[in-house]
Amino acid sequence: MAESGHNSSSMVYKNPNSPIEARVQDLLSRMTLQEKVGQMTQIERRVASSSALKHLSIGSVLSSGGSAPFENALTDDWADMVDGFQKMALESRLGIPIIYGIDAVHGNNTVYGATIFPHNVGLGATRDADLARRIGQATALEAQASGMHYTFAPCVAVNRDPRWGRSYESFSEDPDVVKKMTSVISGLQGEPPRGHPHGHPFVAGSKNVIACAKHFVGDGGTEKGLNEGNTTVTYEELENIHITPYLDCISQGVCTIMASYSSWNGDFLHSHRHLLTDILKEKLGFKGFIITDYEGLDRMSTPHGSNYRSCVLSSITAGIDMVMVPYRYELFIEDLTYLVESGEIPMSRIDDAVERILRVKFAAGLFEHPMADRTLIDTVGCKLHRDLGREAVRKSLVLLKNGNDPEKPFLPLNRNCQNILVAGSHADNLGYQCGGWTITWCGLSGRITAGTTILEAISKAVGDEVEVIYEENPSAEFLSGQNFSYAVVAIGEAPYAESNGDNSELKIPFNGTDIACSVADKIPTLTIIISGRPLVIEPKLLKKTESLIAAWLPGSEGDGVADVLFGDYEFEGRLPVTWFKDVGQLPLNHGQEPYDPLFPFGFGLTCAQ
Repeated sequence: MAESGHNSSSMVYKNPNSPIEARVQDLLSRMTLQEKVGQMTQIERRVASSSALKHLSIGSVLSSGGSAPFENALTDDWADMVDGFQKMALESRLGIPIIYGIDAVHGNNTVYGATIFPHNVGLGATRDADLARRIGQATALEAQASGMHYTFAPCVAVNRDPRWGRSYESFSEDPDVVKKMTSVISGLQGEPPRGHPHGHPFVAGSKNVIACAKHFVGDGGTEKGLNEGNTTVTYEELENIHITPYLDCISQGVCTIMASYSSWNGDFLHSHRHLLTDILKEKLGFKGFIITDYEGLDRMSTPHGSNYRSCVLSSITAGIDMVMVPYRYELFIEDLTYLVESGEIPMSRIDDAVERILRVKFAAGLFEHPMADRTLIDTVGCKLHRDLGREAVRKSLVLLKNGNDPEKPFLPLNRNCQNILVAGSHADNLGYQCGGWTITWCGLSGRITAGTTILEAISKAVGDEVEVIYEENPSAEFLSGQNFSYAVVAIGEAPYAESNGDNSELKIPFNGTDIACSVADKIPTLTIIISGRPLVIEPKLLKKTESLIAAWLPGSEGDGVADVLFGDYEFEGRLPVTWFKDVGQLPLNHGQEPYDPLFPFGFGLTCAQ
């Protein structure tokens, strides 16, 4: 719909050949306060009505964790939904397209049938920046096929304590490893050309998506690993450990940065003007937009006694540009409008925020390509992407032990044996294998999407000539009555996300240690730990099991595990984090004194060792 009273041919903002900054200024000059405030508002898809998108000029819509059109919705169902929202937005007075955002944090993980890649901790074990970039490319294609323009990824937190419930979202405890793996941004958004202005957002084209570096800043360093907690460090430590990956993100043209729920030395990051504006925007030169986390302002207002309007004032004044409301958008719009009209928030701050949002929309080509690219639907879960996931799995596996006799390594396994026992809670559970942020927010147990379990992968790898028997929790009677060549036992954590994953004990659940030990008492055993972080490995498990592998949260492609077990590929993974002996040592990071881990940062055997 053309803007009332203007000839569309004279609208610089609609001319794709005009410079981005000219388009931004032209469009900004035409906007009312209501339209500007609308652009600063991101709402959940459940409340994305025609009136909100068409009449309030809402800037962005999101799917919160697990929020889908309906259960097991396929890619074209998602595209239909997002395109429907986009059509409403394009009918607004100025026809400004929305950005549709989703947590595609290890593949486009909310969409049934999408390729689910290993979570970041596993990718950190690979140290393979090019692999991360290619995963970003694949994720962008699968997201664009679904109509999505924006992923809230990557998390570039430097995780200093495995008790943190988001540990698996961090590439490493080491800032240099995290910096290296920010290459996923160039996969998601495309490589900025030589000479691209520092700090300016960049998206290569319609086969790329807007990325989001998160959570600024210090979210991986909270006391006792408490999610949304307080990081108590000096500015020098904050800069050298937690801020440093953002330099690499900004140099790659990352479009958005998400503020952290957490605090630094007692002050909320969502209202921290010094860090958000003085450091991130001015010192580091970031020209994209800063977005809140989900209900970030609500987190500040309750239970901390602040009223919502004061939280809107403090966060927008601090430098927040877009607010993930996600439901109370009418209240947010009312409060922000009041604060501007009363002079408490200057119009210059609003204009700065909207300029940044429009800059990203123009850089992403949304005015030219607002709709889903349905030519990409065949890329979703395609063989090329699943092979990439399989490669990532095999490169991420860390061999912690290989045989009780140094002269007789247990791995690789003999695929020409008579029979194999496969056991444990995680051997045939795709949901456990994928972890949190898969189909739903916290993840689920069972056959939740398309993929290959470890049991299925082993069965395929050995073929029909070898008998593979699966017993999740084999009894003593069962073990005594069989004669297996060897056993593979997969144990580990149930899926979780965010605060639901905070854990002060870090014991292997589901009686995993005892199951692995009972099997190892009778049969030569390989134990695989499926987890988002190091867990307590009891001495009896380390002693009894012949071999031990950290497989992290490998995702949908279990074949990558079998590739390495049977020697088709060598182990390459190295620990991205320190593996502690007991939780009383935590936090424990390399470079500390004393440093007495079970397995040090960077540890990883090969079968040849």
